[in-house]
Amino acid sequence: MTKLATIRTPDGTRAVRKDGEVHVDLGHPDVGSYLAAGSPAPRSDAPTYSVDDASFAPVVTNPSKVICVGHNYTNHIKEMGRDLPEYPTLFPKFADTLVGAYDDIVKPGETDAFDWEVELAIVIGATVRRADDMQAEAAIAGFTVMNDISVRDWQFRTIEWTQGKIWDATTPLGPYLVTPDEVGGVRPALQVSTTVDGTVMQSDDTGTLLFDPVFLVSYISTIITLRPGDIIATGTPAGVGHARDPKVYLTGGETVVAEVGDLGACVNRIV
Repeated sequence: MTKLATIRTPDGTRAVRKDGEVHVDLGHPDVGSYLAAGSPAPRSDAPTYSVDDASFAPVVTNPSKVICVGHNYTNHIKEMGRDLPEYPTLFPKFADTLVGAYDDIVKPGETDAFDWEVELAIVIGATVRRADDMQAEAAIAGFTVMNDISVRDWQFRTIEWTQGKIWDATTPLGPYLVTPDEVGGVRPALQVSTTVDGTVMQSDDTGTLLFDPVFLVSYISTIITLRPGDIIATGTPAGVGHARDPKVYLTGGETVVAEVGDLGACVNRIV
């Protein structure tokens, strides 16, 4: 299985490939720059690092763009009381929102409505604009895990959601990019779940996405050029805290596990 990550070292972040019990240095500071360079093979004398001691940075540390899709699982759309959309609902994130897969997340003092959202995230591996299906498939370098932690009271201050989605250091991404050939292709059917302190809050299957990864790459690249290292978060299934009765939010002290099939999990303590 091809797994790429960005790890923190005393000399800065490094893009690595998992090879058994070690991470092999790929000669670039993060996975995004490695993809932009054409994914070259590592040097025969490349440094290695212990997997057990790894400190994971966001799998791409500085993407040129992070595009998120809202309302893309039928069950989640229904729980939020909305009709099935004809087109994807899109909103941006920024690099400053990203943290590592195992980092603590500091709950902002300005919110009492801090919520979870497990997501399958697409990592772009080639520059594309107005991609057809074949070009869109070829542009998908792999998939990773995102938890789109959301500040609901700010999100719903207006009809546009961005201000509830872009808080500093609240969005874990990683730990690994896994290539499509290892997860059933570019339209994978993977189990997605969120647990909070061991209680299952979300559980679904990416095979039920309304707009699949290939469609999303084609659709979004019609609007804007997608570049290596860019991230597309494909949406979250039913089970968010905001849609529960009564509502359930993260207050501090919880451990949130957002997991996607064979990709791994983001495991984050709320502090």
